[in-house]
Amino acid sequence: MGSFQSGKTRFISVMAVTLALAACASSQPAPTPAAETKPVAQPTPPPPAPAPAPVETPPPPLAQPEPVSVYFAFDSSEISGDARSVLMKGAGQAQTRRDLDLRIEGNCDERGTTEYNLALGQRRADAAKNYLVNLGVDGSRITTVSNGKEKPRAPGHDEQSWAENRRADVIPTTRAVGQR
Repeated sequence: MGSFQSGKTRFISVMAVTLALAACASSQPAPTPAAETKPVAQPTPPPPAPAPAPVETPPPPLAQPEPVSVYFAFDSSEISGDARSVLMKGAGQAQTRRDLDLRIEGNCDERGTTEYNLALGQRRADAAKNYLVNLGVDGSRITTVSNGKEKPRAPGHDEQSWAENRRADVIPTTRAVGQR
């Protein structure tokens, strides 16, 4: 019986150790593998603010062409170098403002007959118009008229006043509604 006893004791010892190990294993929580840990949910950031609506900037106002005057020598309708420079500037303005027409008024000094000055004033207005047309301004946008000696700019009766009155005035005009 001795060997039975020792076998029994060995069995009990093995069992006791097994139970003790099992008890230890069940009394401690099983470690959670790192892969199974769930991350803490981060709060969702608010959506970005909508982009502000583009602000339409109005186009810059169109330059309002100013009336210009070109001057002529006594008894002449020939365009001088100074007059060419002035008309070139006026042509540039007319090209940028196609909504405007031009009226050219030819003028003369007080010397000469009414009929002669009306004809000379018309030749001056026509010379300015032809120069503008040669620079590319549409001739249908330009009207001419002669004032003769009826609209002097300078009231005197001397060479300085007469020189001021021998001119063609280029005047921007707005088209009437419904035309063209």
